Amino acid sequence: MKKTAHAWVLAGLVGMPTFAIADEPASPHTLTANVGLTSNYVFRGISQTQGEPAIQGGLDYSHASGFYLGTWGSNVGWLTDFQGYKSGSMELDIYGGYRNAIGPVSYDVGAIRYMYPGSKNNTDPANTTLPGAWTSEAYASVGWKWFTAKYSYYLSDSVFGVGPNANGSGYLDLSASLPVADTGLTLGAHWGSFNFKNDTTYSPAVTPDYKDWKVSATYDLGKLAKQTSGMNLGVAYSDTDAEKAFWHDASGRYLGKATTTVWISKTF
Repeated sequence: MKKTAHAWVLAGLVGMPTFAIADEPASPHTLTANVGLTSNYVFRGISQTQGEPAIQGGLDYSHASGFYLGTWGSNVGWLTDFQGYKSGSMELDIYGGYRNAIGPVSYDVGAIRYMYPGSKNNTDPANTTLPGAWTSEAYASVGWKWFTAKYSYYLSDSVFGVGPNANGSGYLDLSASLPVADTGLTLGAHWGSFNFKNDTTYSPAVTPDYKDWKVSATYDLGKLAKQTSGMNLGVAYSDTDAEKAFWHDASGRYLGKATTTVWISKTF
């Protein structure tokens, strides 16, 4: 009788309607932060810190529709050593855009403002104002598998201290990023070309135009332990054909020389 009663109870429980708790829909909003330390802040082949280390970090917001906004900052040294400013040791960027994909082809369009808070302009011996450091850029890129082509068009009158009347300058960036199976290692390669408009302002023998190239390797430290999830360790070798007569600081150090950079970063 006990067995029969237990069977009836079990049958009754199985026959009862079940109520599933539905999963809450995933939020369309994503917010991430990142912080990093690099042995040398190299931007498009040119050292921004005269070969010295930099602490960097940023905050990014993205929406499932493809729209995104972000900000990023780093210490720099070129404002005083290269540009001749009275002060300024920080770069702060604000950017936004839209990215999506059509089949296997991805695309990204947006704009970025490179700002240098606290920078105070100086004057040259002719008592004329030096070109500004703050720079505005619009960009567009297309990607397929491991390859990306990006073009940046400059809207500001001065472009990273090169000017005046440098608006219309452009930078072409061709790059590749290849993950090595499931090892956590990613190999990269890059080639870029910077062309400044109205560079006849300078001596015909000295032009700011240049090309740069880079090879890199990045390792996902999250492959080693749970505690290092979100961390990446990287190394890169970069070089340029930039003219030393133009791209040097107040001490004569060549800012476009070949260099090896090591960095570590964490994304939250």
